Amino acid sequence: MNPYLVAGGVALAVALVGGLATDVGTWYRELKKPSWNPPDWLFGPAWTLIYALTAWSAARAWLNAPEADRLLLVLAPFAANAGLNAAWSVLFFTVKRPDWALIEVGALWLSIVALIVIVLPIDRQSALLLVPYLVWVSFAATLNAKIVALN
Repeated sequence: MNPYLVAGGVALAVALVGGLATDVGTWYRELKKPSWNPPDWLFGPAWTLIYALTAWSAARAWLNAPEADRLLLVLAPFAANAGLNAAWSVLFFTVKRPDWALIEVGALWLSIVALIVIVLPIDRQSALLLVPYLVWVSFAATLNAKIVALN
């Protein structure tokens, strides 16, 4: 099994779920947003880059982890993170609950920190590849909090 193909496939699946859950229709457009809210077109490229870097990180960590640690120590946390990532879009856009999404994004953020801590001793580059994800989710959480406060 090719770790790069598996990780890439998972990243595509998460992106698909997130994309299908994201509706920037009337409800979203009518939300009050801060002046520093990025334009809608920026989110697609940003998330595409994040998914690519995360898949690359997962594949490298998978390949570099000791055999016994591959499934539980490396793959399970990446799988949990993928689920949390997809859940945020569902909560915010499909369920239309930015407040619930704000709570959930805390778990997503912690899962990224955990991934960095877990993969750092296995492969330093894998950990570094996750830093943009952590930065982006930190920004997204701040934006989510401001949207909740404004609405």
